[in-house]
Amino acid sequence: MTLTRPNEEAHGDYATNVALATVKEHKRPPREVAEELAARVVELPEIARAEVAGPGFLNLWVTDAFLSEGLAEIDDAFGAGFAETPERVQVELVSANPTGPLTIGSARNGAYGDAVARLLRFAGHDVTREYYFNDSGGQMDKFRESVEAWRRGEEPPADGYVGAYIGDLAKLDGDPVPHMLREIEESLERFRIPIDSWQRQTVIENEIADAIAGLDTYEEDGALWARTSAYGDDKDRVLVRSTGEPTYFAADAAYIRHKLNGYDRAIYVLGADHHGYVARLKALAAMYGASPDRIEILIYQLVHLTRGGETVRMGKRSGNVVFLDDLVDEVGVDAARWYLVNRGPDQSLEIDLDLASEKSAKNPVYYVQYVHARIGGIFREVAEGADINPVPAQPLAPEERELIKRLLEFPDIVREAVSKRGPQGVPVYAIRLADGFHRFYHEHTVLTAKGGDAEPFRLALIGATRTVIARCLDLVGVLAPDRM
Repeated sequence: MTLTRPNEEAHGDYATNVALATVKEHKRPPREVAEELAARVVELPEIARAEVAGPGFLNLWVTDAFLSEGLAEIDDAFGAGFAETPERVQVELVSANPTGPLTIGSARNGAYGDAVARLLRFAGHDVTREYYFNDSGGQMDKFRESVEAWRRGEEPPADGYVGAYIGDLAKLDGDPVPHMLREIEESLERFRIPIDSWQRQTVIENEIADAIAGLDTYEEDGALWARTSAYGDDKDRVLVRSTGEPTYFAADAAYIRHKLNGYDRAIYVLGADHHGYVARLKALAAMYGASPDRIEILIYQLVHLTRGGETVRMGKRSGNVVFLDDLVDEVGVDAARWYLVNRGPDQSLEIDLDLASEKSAKNPVYYVQYVHARIGGIFREVAEGADINPVPAQPLAPEERELIKRLLEFPDIVREAVSKRGPQGVPVYAIRLADGFHRFYHEHTVLTAKGGDAEPFRLALIGATRTVIARCLDLVGVLAPDRM
């Protein structure tokens, strides 16, 4: 059973398939049931008219009073706090090895993960964003060796790290890893991703022995194995090699145990090359006696940049990667954040740099931000103490009704985005809301005189629009400017 907004105004403000969805229960023709419902719902004060359509759809027209009451409910908390059981949630995001600056792939990880975290917090959950630094192992050794080779004026080791950033690090004293960690932190701060907890693998490794002790294990060929295949994984996993060296999976076990001890739900945001991690991480949770559902793995696809229809590389410090800071330098934080979440994470993402840089209505983030700025400009012209009233003094015009109905969709949009861990629904909705505002503003006057007199109801309407636009932008990490 659904209640939807029809695409055509002639089909009502809302429509429901309740008569069709309950046909097994009432055992009568759906249209007959719909006609009975139509006769009854018009008795409700919220319903102005009801009609039956097709095999049994029920189209509903609501009253101006109903829409006015809904408009009056819109404030800064509109749509928030709906979590039935608030949870302590950790969102682990980015977590790139500290062997170089953050890349554009890490940028999508961060923008997507941060938007999910913002949505969960808006829903009422207690959310922590964590960055896990893999600062141990062979890759870190190669990184340090590459910097040392540069300092000596030598070529980097085989499979070492190259690029101007290695030269920059070589000019600094001591271990390059702390310098790289600071640069990563600064890039994320610039990108408006607040990290609440910085975790390091070198610390987690101290918990490996305790983590292994809590697992179902066996020995074979001199190695220690976790019996993960008995808990939903496709095969068993080695914890300790025959050499006595713990594997990365052993560190994964210690880390997930750490998460389960501190949070009700642990969300990993991982790239497309980590699909194989889903079953093994959930198996670890089950081995520790926790529900695998407490572990979520969100997978995102690759990002491509284009200019003039051609794929481009913008790396200033390396010849074969694009860094997050390069993207931000090119298009700004707002456009970068918007474009990195406006498509579902299961889709490869292509960012047109020309469009993302454009300051016009063709650029969707600019288009939505302009609504907030335009409304801010209107309120700056309004006379001090002007009346703002959500109750209309005359029947609502079609554009006013449509804008209110669009505003009232916001709580459902957010609920769906949280449920599906899909923040892309928010910018899509924001564009539609901006469309509704522009249609309204083109047809109707808000300021009635140069002295700042204004129509009270329309002030309430655009004020609510500004509130919802600002919330949409904030949920995807984009600023809501008062001037543009």
